[in-house]
Formats: sequence, C-alpha cells, structure tokens
Amino acid sequence: MRLLMLGGTEFVGRAITEDAVSRGWEVTVFHRGHHAPPPGTTAVHGDRTAPGGLAALAEGEWDLVVDTWGGAPTAVRDSARLLAGRAGHYAYVSSRSVYSYPAPAGLAEDGPLVEGSADAGAVAYAEDKRGGELAAVEAFGDRALLVRAGLILGPYENVGRLPWWLNRAARGGPMLAPGPRDFPIQYIDVRDLAAWTLDAAAAGLGGPYNLVSPAGHATMAGFLEACVAATGSDAELRWTDPAVLLEAGVEPWTELPVWTGPGEPHDFMFGGDVTKALAAGLTCRPVARTVADTWTWLRSLDGVAPQRPDRPAPGLGAEREAALLGL
Repeated sequence: MRLLMLGGTEFVGRAITEDAVSRGWEVTVFHRGHHAPPPGTTAVHGDRTAPGGLAALAEGEWDLVVDTWGGAPTAVRDSARLLAGRAGHYAYVSSRSVYSYPAPAGLAEDGPLVEGSADAGAVAYAEDKRGGELAAVEAFGDRALLVRAGLILGPYENVGRLPWWLNRAARGGPMLAPGPRDFPIQYIDVRDLAAWTLDAAAAGLGGPYNLVSPAGHATMAGFLEACVAATGSDAELRWTDPAVLLEAGVEPWTELPVWTGPGEPHDFMFGGDVTKALAAGLTCRPVARTVADTWTWLRSLDGVAPQRPDRPAPGLGAEREAALLGL
C-alpha cells in the first residue's frame, strides 16, 4: 500500500504513520516541516493554508490518503479535489463532535449533525470537522471513510489530558477523584484508532463510523486507578460527589480532564454507539495498558508532554485542589 499522510508528525497522524510503516507500506508524509516525521517515511513539505501550499502534491499516486485536519474545511476541500483522481481512498479523521448537542446516549452514525460546508473558513471545531467530512465525500464519494473519533488518549498526546492525570498521580498524596467511581467513559487509544483506520481503508470501507471504546470498556475508577498504578506513587484517590464539584465551579473536561458532569454532557461524550465499528473489526486494548504506555512515553520526556499551541493546557491547580479537598 502507498499511503499519503497529510500531517503525520504529531499525535494521531504520527500513530497512523508509524502503524503504516510497521506494515511495510510506502509512506509519504506531507507537512510543514516543524517536526521530524517518523523514520522510514518520505517527507514532502507544504502549508495547506497558504496559496500554492499543495504544490508538492501536484504529482504522485497513492492507494490511500489519511487526513486529520481540524481547521478550515477549505483545506480538506482543496486537498481532496487535488488528489481525487490519483488516490484510491480518502480517510478523514473526524470527530463525534459533529453530532448536534445535546445527543442521547446510544447515538449511532445516523444521528442529527451540525451544519457544515466544504467551502467554509474556520468556524468552530464541530462545524469545521463536519465541513471536512463534506469536503472528503464531495471529492471521493463512497471512497471516503469518515472516522468519527471520540476522546483520543495514548502516547504522543499533545492535548494534555492523560499526561496531566499521570503527572498529578505521580506527585502522590491526597488526590481529588471526580465521582462517581463507576462513571463509564468512552475513549479510543490512538494506536487502536490507527490500526482500525488503516485496516478499514485497506478493506475499502466508506462512510461514517463512530470510533471509541464500547460501553463498559472503562470507568473513571479504572482510569484513575491505572494512573496511580502506572506511576507507582502513594496517591490516595479521594472520590468527590459531582454535585459538590459543579457547585464549587469546577470546569469539567478542562480543570478535570476526561471527566464530564452527569446528564447531557456525559451522554453526549460517552454514549456513542460503536456497533458498526466493532462489526468492522475494532478492538480496544485495556485502559491499564493505554495508561502505562503513555506513562512510559511521558517519562522519556521527563514528564513534559508536547502541548498544541491552539489548545490551553488542562488541569486543576494544586492550591484549588487542596481547597476542594479541605486540606
């Protein structure tokens, strides 16, 4: 297989690129040159947001293009149009954020969607991803695979959610744990996303697929206990009622990454139906393995994970945590 990876030097793109290289595929990485691509790839440079920025892709043929773009849909539109006659398949890594909020638990791929346009500039994340989907489908039709990922965790994470929890657990001591303990969470290990995307595209699958772990795969307790175990610290989880946290003004998802408040936010983020992806071969490794492997990677960076410049670093300050715990 000949793969053209648009991006491919950071979190999701890097995992996909490394998986493809491990399969013996011929991989071309198109990026701006700010980060080194994985070994075993051919790099070409360009800026999709600049006039003439796709010039390096004017020639060449590929079996598969994978695109993780999350900005203005016009970048997906221009890339897909340019490559439609020279690539067999186009996999666009989208997001479950394209579903209209609020969404009930158990929502499948036929649920209501936000508005979007392939010709739009950058609007908001959900609309940008929906516009990217439309751009991919307009150019590739049923040869476009739409990977609607949920929360993505694992090595190379540059958003800061799992790295924050791991570094917090490593500090030890009383540690705020947002309840309830058995709160189910859905996420996808970036390596499981990569493997499924390449398998599905190689098999010729098209259309939308929700891509997160199945219901019951993990809970907040399993997730946080795995963080403590991986770091080997003496952290003591102090489970706190969600009503107490919300009344105190704690921001779910940002101050306490991964966690949402109960009700509509939880149903929307952690209630996706993944029957279709499971039938198409999705497998998810245990949460303890995702957490442990991310800690191994994080330690190789002395605990300082890369942070996307367009995303604020998440997490609760130590003084605020202590106050919430009454320390």
